[in-house]
Amino acid sequence: MKASADMIVIDGVDGAGKGVQSRLLHQAFQDAGHTCILTREPGGSPAAEEIRELLVCGDPDKWDSLTELLLMYAARRAHLRDTVWPALQRGSWVISDRFADSSRAFQGIAGDLGLDTVERIHRITVGDFRPGLVLILDIDESVALARAAARGEGEDRFEKKGAEYHRRVREAFRQIAASDPDQYRLIDASGDIKTVRRQIFEAVNRRFGLQLEPR
Repeated sequence: MKASADMIVIDGVDGAGKGVQSRLLHQAFQDAGHTCILTREPGGSPAAEEIRELLVCGDPDKWDSLTELLLMYAARRAHLRDTVWPALQRGSWVISDRFADSSRAFQGIAGDLGLDTVERIHRITVGDFRPGLVLILDIDESVALARAAARGEGEDRFEKKGAEYHRRVREAFRQIAASDPDQYRLIDASGDIKTVRRQIFEAVNRRFGLQLEPR
């Protein structure tokens, strides 16, 4: 039986390799003949991309955690309304570089707002919608930050928050992944791209009964 299209999220600390692995997974879906879109957060729709620039550029202290959270969910609502939900309704798979667990990790836990605050806003904005699978890329935060700095893209506001903040983000993601083994898979992202890709493809194939293969 053909698996029903769903949303798959690749999440984790900045510099973990989410962008690369999202693109590889998207390509594998296309190679296997599936309709699939690749998107990202914050962003993923014209309105959400405008909010993205406010969040990822500039001084790390220009927003407090609550303002960040509200901006993130404004962008997330636009992303879901304009991109994700229409794609799923068309029967398309959705691969997203980040989703709601980033808010839980960055603002809720590392940003000290608490998960209860995040969940209240999440319920209002997102409702009961959940991705079919969330893959958390786990890697030492110092290695990840070095990778992110090497990109030199200018979208470095969160990276500027420092190693201790990102250590807390990593621990937050590990905590989230452990909370629901059916929803989450923790992926060791310390290896090379092919090794990480193999773990991701195995998790996706097992979860959805697919036979995705690397190009």
